[in-house]
Amino acid sequence: MTAAAVEPCEVSLRADERAQPELGLRVDSLADSVALLLVLTVVQRMIGFARGMLFCRWLSEDQLGQWDVVLAFLDLAAPLVVLGLPGSFGRYVEYFRHRGQLRPFLARTSLTSLALLVVAVLTIVALPGGFSQLLFGTADRTGIVTLVGCCLATVIVHNFICELYAGLRMFRIVTLLQFGHGLIFASVSLSLIALWRDVAASVVLGYTAAGGCCAAIALLGLRKVWRSLPQPVELVPHASFWAKLVPYAAWIWVANWFTNLFVIADRYMLVHFSGLDAETSLQLVGQYHSSRILPLLLASIATMLATMILPHLSHDWEAGRREAVDARMRLVLKFSGLGMLLGGLVLQLTAPWFFTFFKGKFTGGLAVLDWTTIYCIWYGLLTIAQAYLWCAEKAWQGSIALALGLAANVMLNYALLPILGLQGVVYATAAGNAIALVLIYSFMGRLGLKFDLGVWLISAAPVALGFGPWVSLAAACILTGALAGTRWLLDPAEREVLSAVVHKYAARFRPAAV
Repeated sequence: MTAAAVEPCEVSLRADERAQPELGLRVDSLADSVALLLVLTVVQRMIGFARGMLFCRWLSEDQLGQWDVVLAFLDLAAPLVVLGLPGSFGRYVEYFRHRGQLRPFLARTSLTSLALLVVAVLTIVALPGGFSQLLFGTADRTGIVTLVGCCLATVIVHNFICELYAGLRMFRIVTLLQFGHGLIFASVSLSLIALWRDVAASVVLGYTAAGGCCAAIALLGLRKVWRSLPQPVELVPHASFWAKLVPYAAWIWVANWFTNLFVIADRYMLVHFSGLDAETSLQLVGQYHSSRILPLLLASIATMLATMILPHLSHDWEAGRREAVDARMRLVLKFSGLGMLLGGLVLQLTAPWFFTFFKGKFTGGLAVLDWTTIYCIWYGLLTIAQAYLWCAEKAWQGSIALALGLAANVMLNYALLPILGLQGVVYATAAGNAIALVLIYSFMGRLGLKFDLGVWLISAAPVALGFGPWVSLAAACILTGALAGTRWLLDPAEREVLSAVVHKYAARFRPAAV
């Protein structure tokens, strides 16, 4: 990157802070958003981690597996039901705001999403046996299916509101909502397990309560947002409105489909293709769930970062600052990749101690944890990189990458599951994520983003976790040293941008120290 390319990036970092949008609402800069994310996410993830640990300790293996497949279904169904419309907020809130059409944009997407939600919930409640067979490999668990239908409604509303606030760049509210959701979920579900029944239904009820409470509170706050929206001078015709929105939303829908299939394909392969009865296969899913508690801390932070960065990329993209978009994306990929590698090393060293808390129930989960961590890091990088394609309105390219990675995942699962069992499932999932990540990087390069050696080195480094803690430690030390003392990972322009951000926060905290 040339010295001239540094200026747009620096201007972009400051422009977010100076901007006072027409809505009269305070937006958050990307740097401030990341700072808030880190503070509250640490606390939130500690709550989630403690909750997951207690689930593993208090629930039996098959009940834990039952909750795992329910959660996977909710993650898959929630964006699919609303056809990807909330996923378009990060890209098109700015687009319609600049054109004075934000009020009709939100009204039309809200009413459409509500109608689709009602149809989906009624379908699940009307066909409990079929959904029980789909989820659990047996048709006799209809009671929990009804709870799942109600839970899906609260998940959709909660996600819709979070996506809206993220599109408005009000990330402090998104972070607070996510924090409140995690706190309520942990409190209610653990109370029900302890005081009522230690079954998956208690967890589903807690998840429903968390989504419902946070959605109700956030809807009250949205009244201010709605009142601040200017009336459009003229309504955009429905034909041109949907012609603009539907192609992007459709590809977001497809991308969500493939992304969430990445998350659930391995577990549904265990349920439907392991050759085991329903209870035994759910026990194996429970073992797998235990191996994901620690690594998912890394992937979830990356997913939140991807949601956060998209509106800022879109803001620069609409202003014509393509160099700023490219510079931000490279820096985020490098530092998030290195951070997740260091986090993976910590997990690798501490996991045996944490697993003693499970009373010896999940030794199978501990055995596959290293490779579970590897693919969770790749999934996190994949999610962040995909935001670039969405910003460029090339979501279909991300969907192609995910589809090919998913196909490899399923085929390898089918081949390795009978031979290696759970270990084969994890190998297959890691390979699928690696293939998708490389393809997405390739598509980003075709759009003009120039990848340097640092991105590729950091992206490949998680493989070291598969060879034990000593190799992992060596890789982490080499990369950290290269970051500080060489140009392998950061070029001079990136160092200058990073230095500007560090000095800004040092100046902000210096008066308090004095």
